[in-house]
Amino acid sequence: MTQANKKKRVVIKIGSSSLTSLHGEISRRKLEKLVDEVVRLKDDGHEVLLVSSGAVAAGYRKLGCLSRPTTLPEKQAAASIGQGLLIESYSDLFLSHGYVASQILITRSDFSNENRYENARNTINVLLERGIIPIINENDTITIDRLKFGDNDTLSAKVAALVDADKLIILSDIDGLYDADPRKNKDAKLLEKVYEITPEIEAAAGDPGSAVGTGGMKSKIDAFKITMASGISAFLGKANRPNVVYDAVYHDAVGTYFEPKPDTENLDHKKQWIAFNSGPEGKVIIDQDAKETIVEQKKSLSPSNIHHVSGRFKKGAVVRIMGVHGEEIGLGVVNYSSETISKMVSLTMDELASYEQAAIEKEDFVCHLEVSVPVGV
Repeated sequence: MTQANKKKRVVIKIGSSSLTSLHGEISRRKLEKLVDEVVRLKDDGHEVLLVSSGAVAAGYRKLGCLSRPTTLPEKQAAASIGQGLLIESYSDLFLSHGYVASQILITRSDFSNENRYENARNTINVLLERGIIPIINENDTITIDRLKFGDNDTLSAKVAALVDADKLIILSDIDGLYDADPRKNKDAKLLEKVYEITPEIEAAAGDPGSAVGTGGMKSKIDAFKITMASGISAFLGKANRPNVVYDAVYHDAVGTYFEPKPDTENLDHKKQWIAFNSGPEGKVIIDQDAKETIVEQKKSLSPSNIHHVSGRFKKGAVVRIMGVHGEEIGLGVVNYSSETISKMVSLTMDELASYEQAAIEKEDFVCHLEVSVPVGV
């Protein structure tokens, strides 16, 4: 293969509105279009994962609901019906082309637990190496709201980072990212390439999701923050455009391409988990003078840097490192519990000096800044 056609690992996210009919049921035509494009990529030698919404939308009418449920038990019951219908349809279509699909249902707690996170990576890698097409969705049947990813845009970006994908493709009911809402502003312009998520882009992304799906443009921008921090290219385009998936992989599709800056230091697996999945358990608030030390000089925190701690956490926990004025500096891993750190902060100057000398010799600091940018996703 040429460089342009080399084997890629591609994650494709498709939302409910791009999979279902106007009546809320699975659209065979839409599924066939997606599967045909995935098959073309597979035939070209690429590895493909699908992050597919649609379980609740596919199942709620079979549950006897006339419209999408609003209560959690009904949503979860609809998902339990729809998930089976969805995977059955995918499996039948892929098998007709000679490919095998697998189902993976994930919860946020699977990602927040580092061991389960690594296990998920290993499982998916085996499937991809064997030529299988993993179809991933959040386990909506059992997940409670406070433990949800929130939407499959975020899930797809985290999956892309998990498996070291080359590209994330998010399919939607809009052509890409505009500089204003095209439904309200006829002069809105499509942004073809984005190299940085600016405050202006975030401000323009506050639209709600569709009647069928849950994710709006803001959730997609949050997803692209993750891919760009992880060094992964991404694309946002309209699901019903002919060949949009296939063309996006070869950079020929109409839409918006999100490209990480070449000089950006990509987060490794450990830092990705800390930044996007760990769920910080408390806060370490540092003095103003310590900010330059840990951010620019990449040094670890000692007790003399710390103003106070907030929350309760154990040794090894991930914490937010904050300035005294409330600004978030980043995330770190503590070597001591919150109780022990609080005691250290109250030491006398002589006791602090003695402790810090010993810490330097043993390289046993209170906390090290692992992620120096507050990703906030």
